[in-house]
Amino acid sequence: MTGPSADQLQARRDAVVRRLRDRGLAGLLVTTLVNVRYLTGFTGSNGALVLPTEGTGVFLTDGRYQDQAADEVPGLELLITRDLVGEGGRRMTGSSDAWAVETHTLSVDDHSRLDEHEVASAERVVESVREVKDEYEVEALREACAISVQALGALLEGPLVGRSERDVARDLEWRMLSLGAEAIAFETILASGPHSAVPHHHPTDRVIESGDLLKIDFGARVAGYHADCTRTVVLGPPADWQREIHAAVREAQAAGVEALVEGAVPSDVDALVRGSLDAAGWLDWFTTGLGHGVGLQIHEDPFFGPSNAGRLAPRTTLTMEPGIYLPGRGGVRIEDTVLVTSQGQRPVVLTEFPTELLEIA
Repeated sequence: MTGPSADQLQARRDAVVRRLRDRGLAGLLVTTLVNVRYLTGFTGSNGALVLPTEGTGVFLTDGRYQDQAADEVPGLELLITRDLVGEGGRRMTGSSDAWAVETHTLSVDDHSRLDEHEVASAERVVESVREVKDEYEVEALREACAISVQALGALLEGPLVGRSERDVARDLEWRMLSLGAEAIAFETILASGPHSAVPHHHPTDRVIESGDLLKIDFGARVAGYHADCTRTVVLGPPADWQREIHAAVREAQAAGVEALVEGAVPSDVDALVRGSLDAAGWLDWFTTGLGHGVGLQIHEDPFFGPSNAGRLAPRTTLTMEPGIYLPGRGGVRIEDTVLVTSQGQRPVVLTEFPTELLEIA
């Protein structure tokens, strides 16, 4: 995919500016690289943005990226410098109001260099705007998710028994890259047998055996946007306990997905899914978070949890990923990337792939 259009980038900046004006702020110094990319289109490794509430913004980068910035960053003044924070501070002018800075990522040393200015915390203003995806972002996520599940389907045609976790993980990653992913979204979690009880297991040389549960947590990245999907399959006919925990996770996950509607409260969704696992007798073995936003970062706002009392907006993308983990025996997780739609419409599962317990040779 090509990058977002100048109009899309301007719309994102306008959304941030409106929130800054509501707080009586003069502007925002953006130094968090993923937020710089979101607001400017810049994909390099060193950049900052001075975004005033009045007038044109200034994009800052060093000489390595002069040509790239001219290509990728429309509608902004370009300033080449190695002193991003210092020069950014010098451009924080034009109003007696305070400027916002990204205190959640700005270093103490860099923050101290802005002492001459009245500064306020940005309070994750860009992250809050990023929660709701525009058309470009949804398309990138759709493509990343489609590549992911196509690669998984091909992998599960087998054979898998007799191969190492590491070998199968690399095979899946190669398939995603061959289908057009620019990179993998994160290090693949491929866990067999008792390793499947470890939520974030790193693939090893353990050989996959008949009777194993095989948990695969993976995703492709397209245009900077991340897919996130998990399926748990069984190698050969499943044992009764494997069927039982898979069925409990599948039921809880389906309930959670259906609850991802406009206006839903994340803490209520969290309670709903945990209630399903509790009713099945397995809540004590669900030891991870339920899910998170996904986009330019694999883990981004909003997050599920008992303290998140916000409400979901249309075009928010989140994961839904309950699990059961039995130490020393095995575990199951089922995860989808899901798009929240408008009131009255069902959520859209972007990682469309069967959730029933598949028996793989």
